[in-house]
Amino acid sequence: MKRAKVLVTGSGSIVGQGIIKSLKLANIKKNSVLKYEIVAADMSALSAGIYRSDFGTLVPPASSGNYIEFIERICKELGITAIFVGSDLELLPLAHARDKIEKETGTLILTNPIEVISTCKDKWKTFEFLKDNNLPYVESALPENKEGFIRDFGFPIFVKPREGYGSLYCYITNSTEELDSAILTIEKVGWHPVLQEYLDGQNPEFTSGITVNKIGKKVMSSIAMRRIIKNGQTYKAFIDEYRDVRKSAEEVALKLGGTSAINVQAKLVNDKTKIFEINPRFSATSPIRAVAGINEPDIIFRNNVLDEQIEVESYQKLVCMRYWNEVYVPYSTYEMTHKTGKAENVNSFIVDYF
Repeated sequence: MKRAKVLVTGSGSIVGQGIIKSLKLANIKKNSVLKYEIVAADMSALSAGIYRSDFGTLVPPASSGNYIEFIERICKELGITAIFVGSDLELLPLAHARDKIEKETGTLILTNPIEVISTCKDKWKTFEFLKDNNLPYVESALPENKEGFIRDFGFPIFVKPREGYGSLYCYITNSTEELDSAILTIEKVGWHPVLQEYLDGQNPEFTSGITVNKIGKKVMSSIAMRRIIKNGQTYKAFIDEYRDVRKSAEEVALKLGGTSAINVQAKLVNDKTKIFEINPRFSATSPIRAVAGINEPDIIFRNNVLDEQIEVESYQKLVCMRYWNEVYVPYSTYEMTHKTGKAENVNSFIVDYF
C-alpha cells in the first residue's frame, strides 16, 4: 500500500475538518491502495482537528511574518507530500509562496492559481467575471452607484464585503438609511462593500463542487446539492442530479482556469440559475460529497501527485442532516499541546451516544 503524509491547515475550521474527514473516508474505502497520514495544523491548541489526526502542530497566524517559514519547516521535518489549505485566510499567502515552498521542500500545494483565487475572493471581480463570460450572475453594484441600483431594483438590497467570507458583515437592507449604515459598518472594519439584488428564501439555494484536472482542461467530478443554511453554513443537504445547476458550475470552473476544487453557490430564480459566490477551495461540505461518492480531496491528490486521470460520472442521491458532535482530550494533552505546539500520540476520543 502506498502511503502519503499530507498537511491540512486550518484544522479548527469547518473546511479543514471537512478535508480531514474526506481523507479518512478515502483511507477506509474498499480496495484502497493509498493510505493518507494526516498532519493537522492550526494556530490554536483548541482546534479539534489537531486531536483527530495522526499528528498535530501549532502554527503562527497566516498574517505573521514567519508563517511561510514555519510551513516550510514542517514540510521538511515531517516529509509532507502535499498541503491541503483549510482556511480562507491561508489561501492567498500559500498560493503566493507556492513556487518557493515547492522548490525548497518538494511539497505540492493543492490550490488553484493565484489569478483564480484573487478573482473569487473579490465579490465584485466575481460579478465582472461572470457577466463578461455570459455566465449566470446576480446583479451587483458598488456603493458609488447605489442610487441607480436602488432605482433599478428597489429594496430589499443585499450588502456584503467584497473580500468577506461566510456570513460575516452581510446585511439585508430595506431602506436608504439601512443601506448607508451597512456600507459604513463594512468600511469601518477595513473592508469594501458590494451591493447585490436580493434573492429571498423562497428561491432554492445550491452549492456545487467541481474538480478540474491539474492542467485546467477537464472536469474530473461534479456534484450539486440543494441546501438549507444555518449560521452561514449548510445545515441540511439534498443531494440529487440537478443537471442544469451543475452544468453552469462546470462552465464557471473551466472558464476561470481552475486547476483544483471550485465551489459554486447559486440560487434558482424562475428556474434559472443565478450564481452569487464562487469559493476557489475545498468546501465545508466536502465530507458530505465524499459519502455520496465524490471525494474531492482524494481526487485532487491523486491527479496532482500520482498523475491519475480521473473522471467520476455518478454519485448517490442522499439527504444529509448535520448535528453537533464532541471531541474529548485529557486536560494534560491540551496543556502539553499548548506548551510545546505539538500533539503526538494523540489520545482524543469521541463518544457513540448519537
